[in-house]
Amino acid sequence: MKIPFAPPMIDEAVIKEVTDTLESGWITSGPKVRQLESMFNDFVQLPASVCVNSWTSGAQLVLKWWGVGPGDEVIVPAYTYAATALVVLHAGATPVMVDINEDFAMDPSSLRKALTPRTKAIIPVDFAGWPCDYASIRNILLEPATQALFTPTNQLQRTLGRPLLMTDAAHSLGALYEDRPAGLQADIVVYSLHAVKNITTAEGGVIGLNLPEPFSNQEVYRWMKINSLNGQTRDSFERAQGKSWRYDIVSDGLKINMPDVCAAIGVAQLRGYDNMLLPRRRRVAERYYEGLKKYSWAQLPPLQSSVAQSAYHIFPLCIKGITEVQRDEIIDRIETRGVSVNVHFIPLPMLSLFREKGYSIEDYPVSYAKFSTEITLPIYPQLSDVEVYHVLFAVIEAYSAVTGNEAWG
Repeated sequence: MKIPFAPPMIDEAVIKEVTDTLESGWITSGPKVRQLESMFNDFVQLPASVCVNSWTSGAQLVLKWWGVGPGDEVIVPAYTYAATALVVLHAGATPVMVDINEDFAMDPSSLRKALTPRTKAIIPVDFAGWPCDYASIRNILLEPATQALFTPTNQLQRTLGRPLLMTDAAHSLGALYEDRPAGLQADIVVYSLHAVKNITTAEGGVIGLNLPEPFSNQEVYRWMKINSLNGQTRDSFERAQGKSWRYDIVSDGLKINMPDVCAAIGVAQLRGYDNMLLPRRRRVAERYYEGLKKYSWAQLPPLQSSVAQSAYHIFPLCIKGITEVQRDEIIDRIETRGVSVNVHFIPLPMLSLFREKGYSIEDYPVSYAKFSTEITLPIYPQLSDVEVYHVLFAVIEAYSAVTGNEAWG
């Protein structure tokens, strides 16, 4: 039995939506992008959403708007995908890494210690679909000491009076925190719509705006739209609707707009997400949980609590009492049974780019402990119960074979 890791869900609804777009004659940014933005507003209860061509470009645009540059610092977890820190480097600023907790989320106590007058933003990561400890993070940002430490360098920063909270929600569309969409906990939330994510547009991302008063989210939306298209004041779709051809370039914007042919995939998937795709992902996660909870060696990820609910993006299983080498051997053995698994992620300080900049994994013990024992099990709507049980069998058998410990019972 062959079980791939993360195939996209391309059903008839997606094919029809994309076909309609192709047949319309309008494939770049246009009505489907506007429709997807409106659907995100409704689904996440956001004041405004901006479609872009990736999570990375969306986060870059946010940091550009916020005025992050050389001499500034942005706090990120050491345990995340490289893009979370790369956007900080692209802005000319310094990523300040902090360790995580056992649930893979940014450790608030480490966050507090990392704050300096140069801190301009915080980027917590909702890993695997599980929301961060937003109550603690927001309390820290609102503390008088944090606000007194904050040193703004432009009017936007002076208006907010504290570091910007921008969530990396690449994994967490559909997650809940305090019975509301988790994205509402941040000033700005950035979602990924990459091919392996819960909702895809093949490649893409969405910037969700939730800035407090006196900010106007609609004004920021207009700035983001202009600056996602080279700083141009009027796009092709507006001109096609009969508006004047004349445009201006008002800023040094980026070229990161999402085309309609991609947005069409997201429109079809988001339409069925809450009632079909997300419940199917939850079913897979719960099957894994039930199948593994009786084993003392299996450290399972949180799925639900009195405060939070996961979006079930992936299932990060940690195995107690093994080394990194044994973890890799277990993965190799699992894959001999046709099951594709992964590791999320290699901590940033272990990657050559960051290691050569002076970051050391020894400073992030929890991040290394999680990484060295983590195996990511696949979650996607198409997985049948038979396939889920095959994954479980492969994991349990591989653990026993590699460690020599009895896995059954």
